[in-house]
Amino acid sequence: MLPSLAVMCDYQPMGQEVSHSDFTREQRLAFRQRVLQDLDVFERMLEGSRFDFTRPQMGLEIELNLVDQDDLAPALVNREVLDEITDEASDEDFQTEVGRYNIELNVPPRPMAGDQAVRLERWLSQRLRQAGDAARGMGARLAAIGIVPTLQASQFDRPWLSDGVRYLALNDSLVRERGEGFELDIHGPAGEEVVSYHDTIGPLSGCTSIQLHQQVTPQDFPVYWNAATIISSVQVAIGANSPYLFGKRLWAETRIPLFTQMVDTRSVELKHQGVRPRAYFGRSWITSIFDLFEENVRSFPALLPESSDEDSIAILEAGGTPSLADLKLHNGTVWRWNRPIYDTSQGVPHLRVENRVLPAGPTAVDMVANACFYYGLLEAFTASGRPIWTKMPFEDARSNFDDAAEHGITSVHTWPGLGKIPAVDLISDHLLSVADDGLAALGLRREVRSHYLSVIEGRCRTKTNGASWQVAVTESYEKAGYDRAEALREMFGHYMDNSEQNLPVHTWPLPTVAPRSESVSDGGSTPR
Repeated sequence: MLPSLAVMCDYQPMGQEVSHSDFTREQRLAFRQRVLQDLDVFERMLEGSRFDFTRPQMGLEIELNLVDQDDLAPALVNREVLDEITDEASDEDFQTEVGRYNIELNVPPRPMAGDQAVRLERWLSQRLRQAGDAARGMGARLAAIGIVPTLQASQFDRPWLSDGVRYLALNDSLVRERGEGFELDIHGPAGEEVVSYHDTIGPLSGCTSIQLHQQVTPQDFPVYWNAATIISSVQVAIGANSPYLFGKRLWAETRIPLFTQMVDTRSVELKHQGVRPRAYFGRSWITSIFDLFEENVRSFPALLPESSDEDSIAILEAGGTPSLADLKLHNGTVWRWNRPIYDTSQGVPHLRVENRVLPAGPTAVDMVANACFYYGLLEAFTASGRPIWTKMPFEDARSNFDDAAEHGITSVHTWPGLGKIPAVDLISDHLLSVADDGLAALGLRREVRSHYLSVIEGRCRTKTNGASWQVAVTESYEKAGYDRAEALREMFGHYMDNSEQNLPVHTWPLPTVAPRSESVSDGGSTPR
């Protein structure tokens, strides 16, 4: 295992621990000065330090959900499940996430070469089974999905927050910065909407994603970040898996607007003034990683202003490698969809692009296929020739991303040399071969890359991803006389069964649904 990338699995978007959740004005001012100092040190390091870089690796973090075995509603048992996993296997790959029904799986990095993608799928399947077995012992099941379709706003009327000071601090800081609670206002293309008010960040815990990491040199970082930003829209189009929230059909990838709005600390006035949100696609192509860190520091107030005792200037001038702990803590509370990461391992600094656009699920094979598609395109887009982002206005990339999040598999992209084109045609006719070339350059065996890219091709051919399958099955139950809540539970039961079999989502059958009988009506719907 590559040491520098092993460390990446310990750094979580919401996981850097703090010791308390309440901060004074003096602490905030002191923290800001330390972050500015770290930013200056980081600039000096970019100019003169030697950053670690090795052959590209596949690094993943996957957020998962726990649901009740009977009604498939969120099950608030993450601590109990993790204790069971630890007791049985001394497994350190799992940890808590923000909600008591969330856990996270950290996937040890591996090279994208040979048959490593197959090995990754096998390892991931084993870990999911391990967690699933532990969950069943607590009357729960493990779900890999962008948003649990049975989640309701009433879930957050009872204790929902995971144990840990950092989660309480994050909640309190976001609420304090927002000042007046959080308003969700999401309108789906089918005419349904969620308009609700929340006095905690509870709905944020509904967002479960997969994060893909790529280690790069300082010189290459802008190239990789720009490429990842362009790729994000096709990732979401082909991988969307979050069409329902609080019983309403919204965007194909509702996780995108849900997360954006739940970490948005801006007032209405600040939004009109053009102040940036904390979940951020970006505003332009970049020429340096420093651009992103500087914007994070100068544009966003600190949420967790707990200062370290590190003197980063003294460490650097003594020839050491500072951890830049204060800058890292602040950077971890700006949720760019493609985020810059600085970290160290064994005294050597390194940089990563963290791609955060994909939802979890539906299966291990689907998630590995999504990763292969991303890494293949990333390698091809950064390898040679005129960079694709020099042919595309940044606004087109952002528009593609928004349309993919809203419409998923039926979205339409604007692409250099092709104009307006359906995402499935763009991917199947143009990008799959590009991804194959990139994976070949990385050393992935022909039959391995063919296998996983065929999963992506199958979704294009059938126009089926997790989101479209969920909608199709739910609608079939509604047409048979089930109400929305019942239809979602039935659909989710089928989803769970198929997911546990590790079948690619585009091969999942649409169940035959008989008309809802009076006996079922009297007794309520029972999930499969």
